[in-house]
Amino acid sequence: MNEIQLKDAKAKLSAVIDEAMNGNGAIITRHGRKEAVVISFQEFERLSRAVPSFAWLLTHSPLEEGDLPERKPARALRDPQF
Repeated sequence: MNEIQLKDAKAKLSAVIDEAMNGNGAIITRHGRKEAVVISFQEFERLSRAVPSFAWLLTHSPLEEGDLPERKPARALRDPQF
């Protein structure tokens, strides 16, 4: 993956997108720090399906009652305004 400065990416955005669509994504840097990544939408969809969401993991957990230790109740808020 190529690194490109933000100002250069702005100047040639079409070329950066064309490269991403050809499988060559780009890391966008600003002031020498990595800030963003440009990848094709196809690659984004592939990556989105590869990692399940936390909600999915919770709802499909094989845990049964008693598998986790009991939790203490949450402390009450000290300020009655809330």
